Amino acid sequence: MGRNLTPEVIRLLREAGCHVVRHGKGDHDIWESPVSARRFPVDAKIVSRHMANTVLKQAGLPKNF
Repeated sequence: MGRNLTPEVIRLLREAGCHVVRHGKGDHDIWESPVSARRFPVDAKIVSRHMANTVLKQAGLPKNF
């Protein structure tokens, strides 16, 4: 398996002004983005660069992985 990309994704989300709305079921947290005005889940262990980019896209941010 690949490395855990979640810390880097969370850093990018926080820099863009995103914040945690609530803790979801299992190992997902629900975040909200002021850029896209959407709520989206963030897994506690993102190992795929495709999933990391999907989270950023939902937040209205450019691809970074």
